[in-house]
Amino acid sequence: MPVSRQSQRAWVALCGMALALAACSGGEFKLPSFGSADPYKQDPNVFPASYRQEVLVFLRAQLEDPTNVRGAFIAEPVLKPFGAESRYAACVRYNARSEGQYIGSKDRLAVFYSGQLNQLINATPEQCGTAAYQPFPELESLKRPGTS
Repeated sequence: MPVSRQSQRAWVALCGMALALAACSGGEFKLPSFGSADPYKQDPNVFPASYRQEVLVFLRAQLEDPTNVRGAFIAEPVLKPFGAESRYAACVRYNARSEGQYIGSKDRLAVFYSGQLNQLINATPEQCGTAAYQPFPELESLKRPGTS
């Protein structure tokens, strides 16, 4: 059944009045977000509460051989400068195997944005040289993806 122009105009006028009344109500009028968060309004420096688990998930997927990692340590995330901004970052040290052989201890920097792991990069001595490392036994007991 087609809608007449008069019905359309009445509907538009009714919606306009509803918006005007909402603006006059004294409260702040917000359109519903329907679950979508604006990434530009997120706080980039939310403390990454599950940083250990996020690093484990990432390394399990990225390491050639995630089993039998040795010498695993992690430091609690701290705000570190990145250009003109600061981000939470955690230093991670481990010795993993590649092609069946240990490749030596590596220092990596886990960088977080809005509480989530954003990237894992090679760390410089300036970034992790004074880190307060703690044992990271969860990394040493990792299994290959798809195994228990």
